Parts: sequence; C-alpha cells; structure tokens
Amino acid sequence: MKYALILTDGMADEPQAALGGKTPMEAACTPNMNRLVPNSEIMELYTIPEGMPAGSDVGNLSVIGLNPQEYYSGRSPLEALAMRVPMEASDVTYRINLVTLSDEPDYEDKSMVDYSGGEISTEEAAQLIAAVDEALGCEQFRYFAGVSYRHILRQKGGDVVEDFTPPHDISGRPIRGHLTQNEQILDIMKRSYDILKDHPVNLARVAAGKRPANSLWAWGGGHPAQYPSFQEKYGMRGLMISAVDLLRGIALGMKMDVVYVEGATGNKDTNFAGKGQAAIEALKTHDFVYVHLEATDECGHAGDLEGKIYSIEQIDEKILGPLVAELEKGEEPFTIIITPDHSTPVRVMTHTRDGVPCLVYRSDAPVSNEEGVEFSEKWAHKYGRHLRACDMLPEVLKK
Repeated sequence: MKYALILTDGMADEPQAALGGKTPMEAACTPNMNRLVPNSEIMELYTIPEGMPAGSDVGNLSVIGLNPQEYYSGRSPLEALAMRVPMEASDVTYRINLVTLSDEPDYEDKSMVDYSGGEISTEEAAQLIAAVDEALGCEQFRYFAGVSYRHILRQKGGDVVEDFTPPHDISGRPIRGHLTQNEQILDIMKRSYDILKDHPVNLARVAAGKRPANSLWAWGGGHPAQYPSFQEKYGMRGLMISAVDLLRGIALGMKMDVVYVEGATGNKDTNFAGKGQAAIEALKTHDFVYVHLEATDECGHAGDLEGKIYSIEQIDEKILGPLVAELEKGEEPFTIIITPDHSTPVRVMTHTRDGVPCLVYRSDAPVSNEEGVEFSEKWAHKYGRHLRACDMLPEVLKK
C-alpha cells in the first residue's frame, strides 16, 4: 500500500457572499477531487485541542498523528530543528518575523502593516538578519536566517513566556496591547526597528515601491521536544515535501526524509507542479509521502479570495491529478488523504478553531457514497464522521 497525504494548509473557510454563499473549496474547479469523492470517506477533523493555539504547528502535529497535548512545546523549536539551529534542552527559541510596521515615532503607537515584511525575499532577509545579529547578537541571544520573513531567535536558558501575539493575528491593527511583557525580547524588537528601517535593503525596497521589512516580531516561543520516529510509530518509511521550516522540522523530529523542491515558496507562486512530481518520485522509494501546501493559508491571511481559489485549483490540477494518474498505472493499492490543518477564513485573515473536512480514498476499498456527497466544510460538518485529527492517520495506516 502507498499513502499520500495532501495537507492543504488553511484551506477550510466560510461561505462568501461574493461566491453566492459558497466557500472557496466549493467554488473552486476541482475535477480530480470530485472524481474521488463518490468513493471516499468524508469526515470532519478536530485539529486544535481545547486550550491550545490554533496554529499550523498544533494542526500539523495532530494530522500526522501526534497528540499536541502530549508533544507540543511551541512552534519555533520545530522551525529551528529544520534550520539546523544548535540547541540544548534548556534553550528557548522564538520565531521572529520580519514585519512591516507603520512609522509613528513611538514603537508602541505603530500598527502591523504586513506580517510578512512585504513578502520579502529570502536573499534580502538574510542580509537583514545578519545586520541584526551583528548589532545585537551575544552569548545569550543569536539570530538565524530562514526562508522569506520566517527566522529564529535562540536564547540560551530561560523560561518560555506565553504572552506573545502572532503578527498575522493583528494585520492592519495597532500593536499596542499586543506587545510582550518580556522586557528583553521587547527591547530586541524595538532596537531592531532602529537597525532595519534605514538598512540599504529596505531603502532599495522602498525606492522600488515595496514595503520595508523594518522590524523583528517575536512569537511562538518554546523548548526543544522529542518525537517518536515515523518508522517506529507506523512501521513504514515516510517523506515530507514542504516549503516551510515548520513542516520540515516536524519531519526531521520524526526522522522522516525531506525533499526540497526548487521554486517552492510557500505562497501562491509556488512550484505546484514540482511538488506533484516530487510526490510521484517519493512514492517509488517510500511508503508514505506528506505533501504540505502553504499557499491556501497565506491567501487566507492576506484576505485574498481569488488567490485562495486559484491555489486550491492548482493543487487539484498539478498535484492531485498527476499523482492519482501515476498511482493508478501501478498494481499496488494506494490511499489518498486530503485535509487542511485548520481554517484560515479570508474574512478574519487568521486561523480559527473550526473542524475541517477530510477526504480519505482507498483504491482497494472504495466507499459507495449516495449521490450528493461533497468534499466541503458544510457537508463534512453535517454528515461526516467526527474525529480527533490525531486519531485519523493511525486509524488509516493500520487498516
């Protein structure tokens, strides 16, 4: 048996007046998903346990079968693991976004203009993080450059403080009331603004009509954690395909193999076709592949309804379609799983705690659904089986 899990990050949404009351999932043209639906189980997964943050870290741990209430220790340690940041058990890591803040004189009076620093490139970001590390780096605090706006601050020793706000939760809003009470970290954020606002990279971006990545914003703190290996847990070889360090960190923590796809950006301009081909190749040598797509989530955060629909259609056309066609050529049975890790409605532009629809298709045991079954938020909630997300994959892989 071959298994492919297609994780459509933040794909679930709300009915949209602009779409005649349909959600982006319902409005998108998805012939390949639609072809599987009549013979698939459609269920609703609860990916975010009560009292835990509604983030991709918690959601993806759930989907891969690790109960976050047992294994979650913060988002940043997973990203730091993928970035090969040297860590000891007593260290604390923080995710630091390069963000765009407004230009009021006092830091506390600024607003969150853009949580992604104008979708800054990885090459530009590396220069900015290097400048911060040169100015502020010390034995206690070091700064590590990641992909685009996503980076890591490592603190030697200390406790994890829980009052940090993800920057994408306050898009377009004043930051006052959302600033950490951790004086050391807040001081770093303030000083980073003075370092970055006139950096040559940002001056060039402004001259080109782009937003400057003019401040660090810390959040997602945590200590390193230990995870069971995928092989030990499921008895098979697993491989991860993702553009973002968070998912690569989960994979490396579970001793899964990781594939880096050229042109994979984590946004709607990502190399969808390349990810699809990478999944096909991976299943020639591995039993299980986890294909993570960030574009649907990024479009939700940006309030980009058109982009979200486009991303869903690209996933269907360039990943699911070729993958199923290739698997159907072979004699070995296969299972396809499609699910978001959480909802990211374009209206609120952040994650919500709603259950999400999940499709499970088994070529050797197709379901015979009645006419009218849909792969949608509404159908899954009203008619589907309801399941904790962390129970779904263990159930599917043991059948």
